[in-house]
Amino acid sequence: MAESNAATRPTAGPRTEVAPLWRIRDVATYLGVPVATLYQWRHTGTGPKAYRLGKHLRYRQADVESWLADRIA
Repeated sequence: MAESNAATRPTAGPRTEVAPLWRIRDVATYLGVPVATLYQWRHTGTGPKAYRLGKHLRYRQADVESWLADRIA
């Protein structure tokens, strides 16, 4: 009789969808500014929050939209 491996198999939890991260040119297009402006804002700490993944910068859409909403209000 074959033994069940159900007890040792990892169970799949609920799947959560993760929004894709934006590249710097995606953010530049969305905001209508040059990529160089985003690099300058990052350097001065005035731009939307960015995350470094290796040598690449990535942005969460929610962070960009929140940052923009703070400036429009």
